[in-house]
Amino acid sequence: MNFEFFFRTILLSVGLAMDACVICMGNGLNNANLSKQKLILMAFVFAFFQAVMPIIGFFIGYAILGIIKDYIPYIALFLLTIIGYKMIIEGIKKEENPTIQTQSIITFPKLILQAIATSIDALSIGITFANYSALLMIISVIFIMLVTLFMCIVGFLLGKKFGKILGSKSEILGGVVLIIIGLEIFVMAVI
Repeated sequence: MNFEFFFRTILLSVGLAMDACVICMGNGLNNANLSKQKLILMAFVFAFFQAVMPIIGFFIGYAILGIIKDYIPYIALFLLTIIGYKMIIEGIKKEENPTIQTQSIITFPKLILQAIATSIDALSIGITFANYSALLMIISVIFIMLVTLFMCIVGFLLGKKFGKILGSKSEILGGVVLIIIGLEIFVMAVI
């Protein structure tokens, strides 16, 4: 473990947490009267799914590591670029065509669906962890979970005051961060 690993993991964690943070901003905007307990539950659900999905992806990737080992930097670049591009496009679309959001109650099933939808990209990220040791994968997952938990809480609180202003910009920033991480992984592997 070195500084580069921790720096990359923190950036990756922030990039992955951006879409959950954006959803929490919207939830905060639409549900300003939620209790602190529900806020923490909501943040934990997002963090849980952001942590579980890379673990599943890690085991899928580990099962096929012998076949894909030499291609991991290319796969990481491809997956992170596709995910980042998707986030940027969605953020731009939201900026170009903002919709008026109405008050809606967050039910537990709705929360679960939101958490799953925002953590699908973490599944593909987990596949790129296949060349990590189990310890490095666990450290990465813990970072992802903690950063997501923190960003969801912050997102909810920001959503109460600034959700309409920052929502799509956060998604664009998250996409840019993921693409930069993909490029960094690729360049470091090729050099």
